[in-house]
Amino acid sequence: MKYISKRYLNKAITPMAESMNHTYEYEDLIDLSLGDHDIITDIRIIDKAFEDTRNGHTHYTDSLGYLELREKICDYYKYEYSYELGTKECMITTSGCHAMYLVLEAILDDGDEVIIHEPYFTPYKEQVEITRGKPVFLKTYEEDKFKININNLKKAITDKTKAIILNTPNNPTGACFDKDILQEIANICIEKDIVVIADDIYTLFMYEDEFIPITTLDKMRERTITIGSFSKDYAMTGWRIGYVLAPDYIIQTIRSINENSVFTAPSISQRAAIHALDIRNKVQPPIKDEYKNRIYYAYERIKSISNMSVIKPRGSIYLFVNIKKTGLTSKEVVDKILNEAHVLTISGEAFGESGSGYIRIAVTQSVDRLKEAFDRISEMNIFKNKNYIGV
Repeated sequence: MKYISKRYLNKAITPMAESMNHTYEYEDLIDLSLGDHDIITDIRIIDKAFEDTRNGHTHYTDSLGYLELREKICDYYKYEYSYELGTKECMITTSGCHAMYLVLEAILDDGDEVIIHEPYFTPYKEQVEITRGKPVFLKTYEEDKFKININNLKKAITDKTKAIILNTPNNPTGACFDKDILQEIANICIEKDIVVIADDIYTLFMYEDEFIPITTLDKMRERTITIGSFSKDYAMTGWRIGYVLAPDYIIQTIRSINENSVFTAPSISQRAAIHALDIRNKVQPPIKDEYKNRIYYAYERIKSISNMSVIKPRGSIYLFVNIKKTGLTSKEVVDKILNEAHVLTISGEAFGESGSGYIRIAVTQSVDRLKEAFDRISEMNIFKNKNYIGV
């Protein structure tokens, strides 16, 4: 251990890595842990990308990414949101997660505070810390549908606050922030001169309202950094392709940092992203319909199981399930579900303190597989007996 940096010496295994370790434990395992689709990338995207590969797209690209791809992303925002972007305000990255690291590395000085609304996507805390920032957690609550309380947000702001990370539709809770709450957040950020890092990863998965990028609100363009990804919205997790939208001086800084990391996103993945955008109106509706069907099926099943409850889903591909009535901790429930039902989920505590008493279920399996999973879960003693008291 003597060669390990002191920053990492006592780091525990991450919840996601731990979840991956469990995937090999049972032959009949149903994996509802990670947000990785069972759906493969549309074959038309695959065929076009590999045709491009055969035709020579196997080299480095511009370090900002293919100009053609950046143009198509700009066109997408103009078409979908009437939002004008220049290609110098867009950079292609090796996934949304890598984009977040690059953004934080570019904007944070030592000790700068970053507000993270909790429950939060697990890597946020570590990403802020490794880029020398200080995470400040803003708890949200089930009774508020996990939406940000504006008064609590104001209390979390200090003279060291540099940025706030917003994630809607939210992983893990599925919370969706409507225009009114986004505007309230925007007003505070304008008043206090705070940067918004909008982690817009699940924009396709809004089941009741239309998605609104906070960067499109008045006076937010100059203080918003948007992170996008093809992983979830196009079923392209393994291609590892994302992007950043920001003022050009921020993009240039991120570009310089990335030249010391991976230089460019993979050319083949960028070609796939180009073709995904070209046929998005054919590719995306079936994905959205499938997940809407799955998430409402899972919602109805959970409502019928004792000692489980969940708010009505509005977005994302996750359900954040309340298991407090079992009397057990989140991890104890996750372990029981794994060992007794052979269904893999993630403990709510992986998403911050306010995740205690919850588990996250990803509806990344077919309805038939979800049915099997919930049939097994419903037969467990902790969920059959309304009067069960955890021991």
